[in-house]
Amino acid sequence: MHIHLEPVGGIAGDMFAAALLDAWPAQARSVDAALAALDLPDGVAAGPAPFNDGTLTGTRFLVAPPRRDAHHRAFRDIRAMLEGARLEPGVARRAIAIFATLAEAEGRVHGVAAEDVSFHEVGAWDSIVDIVAAAALIDGIGATSWSTAPLPIGAGRVRSAHGELPVPPPATALLIEGFEIVDDGRLGERVTPTGAAILRHLAPAPGLPRRRLRMGRVGYGFGTKRFPGISNVLRVSAFEDAMHAPVASQDEEIGAIRFEVDDQTPEDLAIGLDRLRALPGVLDVLQCPVFGKKGRMLAQIQVLARLDVLDAAAEACLAQTSTLGLRIERVTRRVLARSLATRVDAGGARIRVKTANRPDGTTTAKADMDDIAAAAGDRAAREALRRRIEDTHGTEDGR
Repeated sequence: MHIHLEPVGGIAGDMFAAALLDAWPAQARSVDAALAALDLPDGVAAGPAPFNDGTLTGTRFLVAPPRRDAHHRAFRDIRAMLEGARLEPGVARRAIAIFATLAEAEGRVHGVAAEDVSFHEVGAWDSIVDIVAAAALIDGIGATSWSTAPLPIGAGRVRSAHGELPVPPPATALLIEGFEIVDDGRLGERVTPTGAAILRHLAPAPGLPRRRLRMGRVGYGFGTKRFPGISNVLRVSAFEDAMHAPVASQDEEIGAIRFEVDDQTPEDLAIGLDRLRALPGVLDVLQCPVFGKKGRMLAQIQVLARLDVLDAAAEACLAQTSTLGLRIERVTRRVLARSLATRVDAGGARIRVKTANRPDGTTTAKADMDDIAAAAGDRAAREALRRRIEDTHGTEDGR
């Protein structure tokens, strides 16, 4: 499933949660469970509510804050709270990642380390609830890719704990760096820090994918502000690949990180690359020898990763290798439909077999060599067992 965001009025954390809940109302249960795990203070309540602005009908995500809220929390305290909460692992990981993104941007603006950042408006309970709700919805809906239309830039000034700031505020401006924007001439803050941090976490592609899609659910999430002549709404649309014919392969967007290393020992580099392979969301890590300047031999590395972990994978590349720079891009990969089954051989060995459906309708099978090696000792026995498994697997599955 692919989800496309259209920030007609803009995007904020509550608008994002409202739009997804409007399209997937049953996900309110996962949001309730996540908020219950936070052990919210007395008086804090949150949930979706129907809304009509006179033009469109949709949902708002309402948060009732406590009577007294410090509105001032350090990033390390929020992270500790989320780590200690009874959240689902995926929800906790995403919520912490969104706050970490905010902390990095705020740290750059104020010249401090992310660990030392103290949130003001974003540290209030309503913002914490918005981000945790967004994390629960992203994790629960499980879209495989995201995209966004251009973001409205807004204009004017906004009040903050640091005084009046230009729109978009400095941290927000850093977070939407690289996104396509549009100026519709309307004053006001159109992209909030929480909305920008969620976007940065999702790493959406600019515009819909260029392939045939089937329209699915649509949701409208409203914000609190009103703008003249336009609904302050975020629309989300869900799409599936159009199945007009039997499909043996599918296209998806992933991230590719490429760099070279010429001053790291092979043993140390091998350890670093193994750590990169173990990262969640990293699809593959490849290396090959190439010749660089002055005929020097060096290692060329390619890391493939899901878009939602691309930034984290890039940081890990810089931490685990001696490279000084990376080339990062979004690429399209085409993968065959495949499945993994376990076959019990006549000798009692359990062999995993991966089958793939080819575009011409045929099915191919490949036995796992680690299982083959464990089941048969010498090379001739391994080869015989491999051929027997691969030749009979398709027939026994009825193909």
